[in-house]
Parts: sequence; structure tokens; C-alpha cells
Amino acid sequence: MASDGTYTQTIDFMKWHGAGNDFVMIDSRGHDAVVTRDLAARLGDRNRGVGFDQLAEIRSSDAADIDLDFWNADGSRAGACGNATRCVARFILDATGKSTLTIRTARGILEARTDGDQVSVNMGVPQLDWKAVPLSHKADTAHLPLDGDPVAVGMGNPHCVFFVDDVDAVDVADIGPRIEHNPLFPEATNVEFAEIRARDEIRMRVWERGTGITLACGSGACATAVAAHQRGLTDKRLRMELDGGWLTLDWRDDGVWMTGPTAFVYRGQLTPAFLKGL
Repeated sequence: MASDGTYTQTIDFMKWHGAGNDFVMIDSRGHDAVVTRDLAARLGDRNRGVGFDQLAEIRSSDAADIDLDFWNADGSRAGACGNATRCVARFILDATGKSTLTIRTARGILEARTDGDQVSVNMGVPQLDWKAVPLSHKADTAHLPLDGDPVAVGMGNPHCVFFVDDVDAVDVADIGPRIEHNPLFPEATNVEFAEIRARDEIRMRVWERGTGITLACGSGACATAVAAHQRGLTDKRLRMELDGGWLTLDWRDDGVWMTGPTAFVYRGQLTPAFLKGL
């Protein structure tokens, strides 16, 4: 990057997905960060860029094995992204031959590990106090004062979980953005719609803050598992079917562990022509 902030060289990137939740990864270890709000938004455009649900930038760390920053498709910052964290963990662990990894995010230091073709990450202890979620004013996070009686859970980013009888009948595209920008959520919110199938199984669909409908959301899956157990609907360990595949959630004393598959799709290079003007 030149002294005036413009890009003068190409930028390498990778495309991954976890249960259909797709990500661009940029490895900035060893040099300055390259991602800006404008670059994230341009890169997130599925017609003129690469397209992603979230962008993850890998940074060198003095407190963990790596630092990790997240960006939404509209260029806004994301505090947490569980499936992207699992994909980055797979990339780093495969490259190093290690079986465990520590990752510093805005959420704190997370632990990830591999087990065959599955990758697990501890997404941390859920935030259940209204200030931590955060909400704009004091409210019962287990029963929010909104139509549908949703639950608020913080997982490093805010979540609003609705329990419904038939999740496939929900108009996520209509309800999602209205809840995302409800004044109760000063930082906006992710919105989940969950159908309880059994004590150990949930079907969930999601509207992600700053992105829209996605095939999966790792932090949203964690929040949904926490909300369901809070309501007495499920056990602490369960399987969850999302539009893009299955995840396993396990709410333990040390946090919510999420396990699922990852897939490396391709490598690419952003050209100076694409980067011009940023």
C-alpha cells in the first residue's frame, strides 16, 4: 500500500466455506493490515467482486497464535464469526501440523482444534446481561419486549432468537432486516429463527447483520443453542441443521463449542485494476 493509502500491488486471497457460510481470507501476517471498510465492501460485492458472507483477515499476534479481524459484506466490522474462525483454524493447523490453535479476536482469545475432517472452536461464554448483548435499555434478555417473544444472546456480536413452529414458512427476508435495525439493538443484531425438533436437534435459519440471509451462521448457531436451553427446550449438547448443512453445539462451563466441516474452495489474486481508487 502506498503512503497515500492506495494499493499498488496485488493482494492474495482464499475462498472457504463452512456449512455453506462462505468467506474470503486474507493472510496479512508479517506486514501491515490491508483490509479497509471500502476494500471489504468492494470485495463483498458478488457481482463486481468476489462475494462473501464475511471477510477474515489473519494477523500476527503477540498474545495468541494468530489475531483475526472480521468484516461484513457491507464493509462494517463484525465482532465474531464462528464458521470463519473454524475455516481459518483448518488453514493454519493444516499448514503447521498442529492439532490446537489459539486465536485472538474482538471476542477474546478462542481455542480451536481438529478431529478428523471436523473443526471445533470454543466461541466463549455467552453474554446474557442486557448491557453485554448489548441492548439499548434494560430488558429481560430471555423474553424481549418484541412480538414473537425472542431471546437476546451476545456471542461477541448481538443475536435475537425467535422460536417458531415451522422455520421454512418464515419470511426471513422481510422480518430479518426489520429486527436487525430495531431500536432495541444499538449496534443492530443478527436474527435467528429456530424450530425445535427434539431435545437434541434444532432447525435454524438466519439473517446476518450487515450481510443478509446466509446458509449458516456459527455465532448464530451458538446463540440459538444457548437460547433454546435457557427456555428449557433442549439439552446443552445438540445438532443443528442450517440451510447449508449441519453443526454440533455443546454449551460447556468454559463456553459454547461449535463443531462442523470446512471446505477450501480456491485461491485468487486481487489485481491493481480491481483495487484502483481504494
